[in-house]
Amino acid sequence: MRLRCRLNGEPFEAEVAGDALLLDVIREHGLTGTKEGCGVGVCGACSVLLDRDPVSSCLLLAGCARDREVWTVEGVARRFPEIVAAFSAHEGLQCGACTPGQAVMAAALKLRGHRPGEEEIRRFLAGNLCRCTGYRSIVDSVKAALDG
Repeated sequence: MRLRCRLNGEPFEAEVAGDALLLDVIREHGLTGTKEGCGVGVCGACSVLLDRDPVSSCLLLAGCARDREVWTVEGVARRFPEIVAAFSAHEGLQCGACTPGQAVMAAALKLRGHRPGEEEIRRFLAGNLCRCTGYRSIVDSVKAALDG
C-alpha cells in the first residue's frame, strides 16, 4: 500500500506492507530515535505524535497514519528545542532508552497549551517507563520545558 503523510513537518511517501507497523516504517527510513522497548505498547519508548496525540508506534499499523501528521523524537527536538535543553539542564535522562518517548510526551503536553502541575505531569507520563531516574528529574525536565 502507498502511505502518504506528513512526517516531522515534511511530506512523506513510501510503499509499505499492509501489516507494517509505524515504528518499523519510521526506523527503516532513518529515524532511529524512536525505540522499541517492549513491543506490546506498555513502556512508551516508541511514542510518537499522531496529529497531536501520543501513540505507541509499536502497535499502530502504518496505514493508520495515512493523510495524518506524525512527529518522532527527531522532529520534536527540532520543533521544540527547549524540551531537549530542559532534559539536559535537569538531567532528565541517564541510559537514554526512555528519553525519546519522554520527550514526545512533553511535546504532547506542550501542544495542549496549558501548564499542568507535577501530579498531572506524573499521570500523563505514567505510560513511559524508566528504570534509571526515579522520575524526579524527568518531571522536573518536563515542567521546565513547559515553562520555557
